[in-house]
Amino acid sequence: MEYIVEMLNIRKEFPGVVACDDITLQLKKGEIHALLGENGAGKSTLMNILFGLYQPDRGKILVRGQEINISNPNIANDLGIGMVHQHFKLVHNFTVTENIILGYETTKGLVVDIKTASEKIRLLSEQYGLNVDPEAIISNVSVGMQQRVEILKMLYRDAEVLIFDEPTAVLTPQEIEELMKIMKNLIQEGKSIILITHKLKEIKAIADRCTVIRRGQLIGTVNVKDTSQEKMAEMMVGRKVSFRVAKERKEPGSLVLNIKNISVKNPIGVLALKNFSLEVRCGEIVGVAGVDGNGQAELVKALIGLVKVETGDIELKGKSLLNDSIRNRIDQGVAYIPEDRHAYGLILDYNLEENLVLKLYYQEPYSKKGILQKDIISEHGQRVIEHFDIRAGEGSTTIARALSGGNQQKVILGREIDRNPDLLIAVQPTRGLDVGAIEYIHKRLIEQRDKGKAVLLISLELDEILNLSDRIAVINNGELVGLVDGEMANENEIGLMMAGIKRGESDE
Repeated sequence: MEYIVEMLNIRKEFPGVVACDDITLQLKKGEIHALLGENGAGKSTLMNILFGLYQPDRGKILVRGQEINISNPNIANDLGIGMVHQHFKLVHNFTVTENIILGYETTKGLVVDIKTASEKIRLLSEQYGLNVDPEAIISNVSVGMQQRVEILKMLYRDAEVLIFDEPTAVLTPQEIEELMKIMKNLIQEGKSIILITHKLKEIKAIADRCTVIRRGQLIGTVNVKDTSQEKMAEMMVGRKVSFRVAKERKEPGSLVLNIKNISVKNPIGVLALKNFSLEVRCGEIVGVAGVDGNGQAELVKALIGLVKVETGDIELKGKSLLNDSIRNRIDQGVAYIPEDRHAYGLILDYNLEENLVLKLYYQEPYSKKGILQKDIISEHGQRVIEHFDIRAGEGSTTIARALSGGNQQKVILGREIDRNPDLLIAVQPTRGLDVGAIEYIHKRLIEQRDKGKAVLLISLELDEILNLSDRIAVINNGELVGLVDGEMANENEIGLMMAGIKRGESDE
């Protein structure tokens, strides 16, 4: 029997939307099968059907050759199908063991047998190279470790088919490498994996075959080793996609942002940024490269006014910002794209026109004598939506929560750029987006640079830093390791600097 799971001619409709239209996906035993598509293409819906969270309107599912009705996740678990969701489903004040056995407890008499469960988890962790401590409290472990707990949860239930939904969206480059190793271990132990993603580099690195869907329809299934990234990208978005951003070399102009020897403490009172200095000029993009947690968050908070600067100064166009409120900094020309669009970028239950005036509503003409001018706010919203190609079903009255990730990011980008700022701070501007949306946002950032604006780009995606930056500042342990010309930079050198090895140094 070649296929362990077959989803044949699956259709799923929601009110007003056909999420999956006649899609077939066949998973071979012992393969990593990538499911590729833009945000909103129907990938997660298809997998939620396989995991029993949704019921298909049409089509059938075969597991080990038998037609099965998977009416809920417990049936999926019993069939050996497990899923690691994009947003982990863990109880933060429980231990690793308590999370893994939740809903699957074994008892000794009247008491839950934690000890035996913990020992089984320790053995599974060793077998698959997961290095998880069964006694650790979830709130005390890293995001990458939480993901491993989710993987262990499936293995504990003897899952043979493992579904990973966008597993690398929240991981550092190092954690991504570790996850790839774990996936290979799982395949060697006889598991089969479906990997939902829109990262082509990862598909090329690890997948055997790839099924591409676009707007709910099957485009095709290809062998990964015979198919280029460019071809898969074209299948995904329906047109040729450029991976390199077209930008001409420019001479930067006058100094806009001058960070002078600043030191900043983290929430537990330890210095997270130490004597950090950096300049950003008109008409340049300066990228900050570093492994997550090396002071980037404190740098951003210091610039926008969320934390106190212990020593040093921050100047915008020659004037110190240190005593300015957040609103004053905004009014003086600082724009900010936050790394988490849901937590800090949008008010999800406000509509688009409301979200688009969050930094303007108190000014004329949007309010007069403290009263909001609804018509003017609405016109402004519609103009920004058109100008930034935001796809929203009900126009400016669409609730932000209803948009795809790419369109939510365009709302934030539109709101910030439309104010014509002098300095644009872009933090992880393409996190969790597909190649089409990434290409669009990169073009807009280059456009700001070409208009003579200063752009500070902070990203964990090294490709993004190398692609966009005129100069690259590498940060390690809260200190500036060095500055590299964007055109001369290579991944290996930046990677070593990110690990704290200064240019010209080596291990010898």
